[in-house]
Amino acid sequence: MGPDQVTELARHLLIEAMLLSAPLLILAAVVSVLLSVVQTLTSVQEQTITAVPRLAVIGIGSVIGMPWFLRQLVHYTLQLWTDMHRYLG
Repeated sequence: MGPDQVTELARHLLIEAMLLSAPLLILAAVVSVLLSVVQTLTSVQEQTITAVPRLAVIGIGSVIGMPWFLRQLVHYTLQLWTDMHRYLG
């Protein structure tokens, strides 16, 4: 396997990782901004007020998005296995 093929595999892997992590990261960022605005308006500066809702939203988002996440992973894995002959020979 040459350097071009290794680079191509790494690029596809990083793109897939970004696609899978982006929805949850965006969700966490939106919740964090909203909670920061609420904390600023109410002058309450407590860390647990931001951590608990963010964890809850990420947990709920993970459960709701799980079918899509699994479909993406299965598609990537099948594509990797079907193209494996290009990398081995």
